Amino acid sequence: MSITSRYVFSAAMDVTPERERLFHEVYDQEHVPIILKVPGVISAARFELTPLTMIIGGERKTMVAEGAPRFHALYELESPEVLVSAPWAKAVDQGRWPGEVRPYTSNRRHLLLRKM
Repeated sequence: MSITSRYVFSAAMDVTPERERLFHEVYDQEHVPIILKVPGVISAARFELTPLTMIIGGERKTMVAEGAPRFHALYELESPEVLVSAPWAKAVDQGRWPGEVRPYTSNRRHLLLRKM
């Protein structure tokens, strides 16, 4: 994901273990493709939280992201208004996502980031 716009929307969450396979299937095959059709959505990428070890101040440190959601999706947007548009509202409630996946997610975090 090469970010060219000023805005990135982050949607992060956990999912119950028994729905994880369906979560990934629906996210990759339905949800993201539907969202990418919304005017003003430039790109999307999904991520899974992984352990982080790095050097800071000359010391090797392992960072613990306590309470952070496991799964993250980043959406590059033309503007924040995309998130309150009618096409966005329609897109986020299409397919199997609202009925078969969303009810089994938790620890949801949504952030809007502006490039400086």
